Amino acid sequence: MEDKKNILITGGDGLVGNALLNFYSRKDDLHVLSPRKNQLDLTSQIDVRNFLKKNAISAIFIAAGKVGGINANRTYPADFININLYIVLNLITEAYKSNIQKILYFGSSCIYPKQAKQPMNEKELLSGLLEPTNEAYAIAKITGLKLCESYNNQFNTDYRSVMPTNLYGPGDNYISGNCHVIPALISRFHESMIEERNEIEVWGTGNVYREFLYVDDLIEACDLVMSLSRKDYYEVVGRTNQYINIGFGSDITIKDLAYTISEIIGYKGKIKFDTSMPDGTKRKLLDSSRIFDLGWKPKYSFEEGLRKTYKDFVNNKKLRK
Repeated sequence: MEDKKNILITGGDGLVGNALLNFYSRKDDLHVLSPRKNQLDLTSQIDVRNFLKKNAISAIFIAAGKVGGINANRTYPADFININLYIVLNLITEAYKSNIQKILYFGSSCIYPKQAKQPMNEKELLSGLLEPTNEAYAIAKITGLKLCESYNNQFNTDYRSVMPTNLYGPGDNYISGNCHVIPALISRFHESMIEERNEIEVWGTGNVYREFLYVDDLIEACDLVMSLSRKDYYEVVGRTNQYINIGFGSDITIKDLAYTISEIIGYKGKIKFDTSMPDGTKRKLLDSSRIFDLGWKPKYSFEEGLRKTYKDFVNNKKLRK
């Protein structure tokens, strides 16, 4: 019997990392390593170097990072750029030094310019100014993309990147003030229903559009990307902007999102939109032609994904602390 290959999944306690763990742990030919923060400090170059030297890693999934919604990005911009830069620089630099040839790096759709053409094609990267509310985070994520691309072009490595749209699903972060829009709304509507509040306030006008993808669909797409031959992958991405957008294919207004979640949860009160709070970018719809042309399509409808996410939220008490 062949020895199992070791793969490293970083960020295993996050939404994407946890879904990656669930998916790849079922593969008989793989041994998954996913140390938590207290076991491996990804912001420490020495710690990362020693870990990679100790373990014979065949591939790294870089899903770790500091993430959050508009409020968190506006409040802690130095943390967002600093921590995310340390993580990606340490992992990619030390991966190369340890002769690890394969990486999958996870970007974020916030890397696109505020006024990017819709839907946003990979060619739109660096074509204009970023959205100010998450500029620091976006710069760190762009650095990761370009670092992978630079190593590929200079050293002939096989460092691949994907650009997911806004994600949601089981195991998301529901900490108030530090989470994205879907977990924030699920948590607030659930609490409001339990406490029988007559009104709930949602930030912004509700008129901006966002695209959302159920996290398990993302993992299926990523597995497809990683299974492509080297030749096929680079025929798709070319020499510049070497990444693949992964989106749902359509978007929804925040207002419609709020009413959909309230209906799924069963909240009967009034929804008020606080127009004094920022909306962020007016629209962020990805052009996912590259991944669609490779034969992938999302399996879960938006409502089905939301129902599964809310069920997980209700069943998992630690998410509601």
